[in-house]
Amino acid sequence: MAQARPDSVNLKKIMTRKYFGTDGIRGRVGEAPITPEFVLKLGWAVGKVLARQGSGKVLIGKDTRISGYMFESLLEAGLSAAGIDTRLLGPMPTPAIAYLTRTLRAQAGIVISASHNPYYDNGIKFFSALGTKLPDSLEVAIEEQLEQPMTTVKSAELGKAVRVVDAPGRYIEFCKSTVDSQMMLNGLKIVVDCANGASYHIAPNVFRELGAEVITINDEPDGLNINLECGAMHPEQLRNRVLENKADLGVALDGDGDRVVMIDHKGHILDGDDLLYIIAKHRTMAGVFKGGIVGTVMSNIGFELAVRQLGLEFVRTPVGDRYIMSELREREWQLGGEPSGHIVCLATTTTGDGVITALQVLAAMRAQQLSLAEIRIGFEKYPQVLINVKCESRGDLESKPVQQAVKAVEKELGDKGRVLLRRSGTEPLVRIMVEGEDAAQVQKLAEHLADVIKTEFHG
Repeated sequence: MAQARPDSVNLKKIMTRKYFGTDGIRGRVGEAPITPEFVLKLGWAVGKVLARQGSGKVLIGKDTRISGYMFESLLEAGLSAAGIDTRLLGPMPTPAIAYLTRTLRAQAGIVISASHNPYYDNGIKFFSALGTKLPDSLEVAIEEQLEQPMTTVKSAELGKAVRVVDAPGRYIEFCKSTVDSQMMLNGLKIVVDCANGASYHIAPNVFRELGAEVITINDEPDGLNINLECGAMHPEQLRNRVLENKADLGVALDGDGDRVVMIDHKGHILDGDDLLYIIAKHRTMAGVFKGGIVGTVMSNIGFELAVRQLGLEFVRTPVGDRYIMSELREREWQLGGEPSGHIVCLATTTTGDGVITALQVLAAMRAQQLSLAEIRIGFEKYPQVLINVKCESRGDLESKPVQQAVKAVEKELGDKGRVLLRRSGTEPLVRIMVEGEDAAQVQKLAEHLADVIKTEFHG
């Protein structure tokens, strides 16, 4: 079993109900609810509920962290005990599992991943037959089934498991199909950082098959090095390799492949706001953009202003893809995302997808015959400082000292900036964001808030 570090904490998100949170079930391996016994019974409970809806199969995919092997076997055993067949995909990006759940006509898809978190965390996420979040009614039924004693169907009715050996090839072809069939990447040198994660055998091949010269880094997962100082969360290594190799650009994914940031040939890091702007501007110029853009409270003020200058609507949601997806569907819009690089293009897929987002940007570059540095021009970001304060204790962000400090910072910024404090949903952190016109002022104010929070939480 993968061992948790002593400074890790239970990462189960604030649950909307007993087990299911904003994006599934997460935690430190070996801690409730992520124990082997729980995972086995969860597979069984899912199988029992799905069996009532008729015969079918469930897909299981995972990222490259070592505990995924154990979870995969436990889920398979639980589903088999309930009489449900499984199709094992092996290491695959989260968006690939959403796609394959649809195309293989499965009843559900299961992702074993903790996304951008370190190897010692893991989690379980579910997709419906449509490649979207499970309906609430199904989650409730699974939770109720978990409270029942576990039983096994007769031997002749046990579920069977089959490995889908062509899963990577199927998904690679799907990624390529999301851009014009005439779009080629010949002449481009691209450095791809796979974060030692689930995209290590996917992303490089997508770009190569479209004609690019590809240099890969962090594409040798060993179960322990996923997201380790690399990938979308740590793009500095990619930046250096782009400059060293005189590459045209770099692409950095996270451990489960649903986030992406890019590096231009000058070494500038393009986050989710930059990439969303490029895609939205290109679609607007092409006359195919529908609706507006959904951002989050973390989206840069400069990005919002640039979007409105394109004549597009812009709305903000709390941080998290579930909020973005909900807003997109309610408004019947197609494009939204976060500065982290988690971008949803509903015109092409049902969930955030790092490879497909990168392809949309590359397609815009090719159509306009511009470099990544050139095509990004069009909006200026406000200086923004992000500081993470480690907080094992449950201090109160609504306490008088913290709120007084926030009001003082807001007063100093006036109407030319913003302050945001929030707890991380996956780590024992308080995230501080200060944004304004003056970089030095923003840095000073963010550090002041960090000191206040450290004092409030730790004394």
